[in-house]
Amino acid sequence: MITRERVLGRIADHLVGLGRPLRVAVDGITASGKTTLARELTAAVAARGRSAAHLSMDGFHHPRAVRHRQGRDSADGYYLDAYDFGAFSRLVLEPLGPGGDRRYRERIIDLRSDTPLDEPPITGPDDLVLVVDGSFLQRELKWDEVVFVDTPFEVAFERGTRRDTELLGGLEQAQRAFGRRYHAASRQPGAAGARARQERRAHRGHRGRTARAVR
Repeated sequence: MITRERVLGRIADHLVGLGRPLRVAVDGITASGKTTLARELTAAVAARGRSAAHLSMDGFHHPRAVRHRQGRDSADGYYLDAYDFGAFSRLVLEPLGPGGDRRYRERIIDLRSDTPLDEPPITGPDDLVLVVDGSFLQRELKWDEVVFVDTPFEVAFERGTRRDTELLGGLEQAQRAFGRRYHAASRQPGAAGARARQERRAHRGHRGRTARAVR
């Protein structure tokens, strides 16, 4: 029987045998379960004796004025303007990549208060596995490994709207945000969520195909 623990173990076994340091993306649509999986994977890697750290893309959002410049309900605005991928690449991926000094930043903004942060970098150990969760991580970033959390939109919608009801000012507002902005962005051609949906349909028609995503 394939269980979540078994899948996590197989991924962790794969990661600990790769080069160092290692930059791992946990990608997926909003409310797919990325953060939970990333934390569990980080713990599984550490349990196998290798240095591991978890980082969230929440700390690399653009300021609110940039995120909402196309409108609070804009799917294009969420897809294009939510994250500061340039800063993330420069401050995290490049220092941990080939020839880097391993000095990376954990965040550049406090998302809740919309306050920019200028915290000192930390130096990662040479055997570090850095696990990063976020959406659209396969759009313009270079990773050593990618795990895509393949959660159906309807499941993520139910989970996310319940989770964010208070944060977004009520259930109706949460449903509007997920329907018009968050998940609409992931349905755009080229977004990983749209590709995963297409692959699930293809998988149902090809019995011999091997699934590559984690749910």
